[in-house]
Amino acid sequence: MPLNELAVPERVVGEREVRRAMDKNLLRKIFIAIDSDAKIIKGFLMSATEFGIEVEEVDSKLKLGRACAIDRSAAVAGLLKQ
Repeated sequence: MPLNELAVPERVVGEREVRRAMDKNLLRKIFIAIDSDAKIIKGFLMSATEFGIEVEEVDSKLKLGRACAIDRSAAVAGLLKQ
């Protein structure tokens, strides 16, 4: 699972930001940390299926946060459409 895709400025990080972008149909792919709360995972998976967004699972919230170049963990991140 190459997280280097997240090394672009066209990304959103965090539950609130990803949810907003998803509701506006701005995302092409989301990354979900599998060590997140089960409710969070389930909600984002259901929404991604509904909107037809590709989903990639990440081992941990810490790895996802680091891949997004932030100094804390992240449960979810997304790549914006071009």
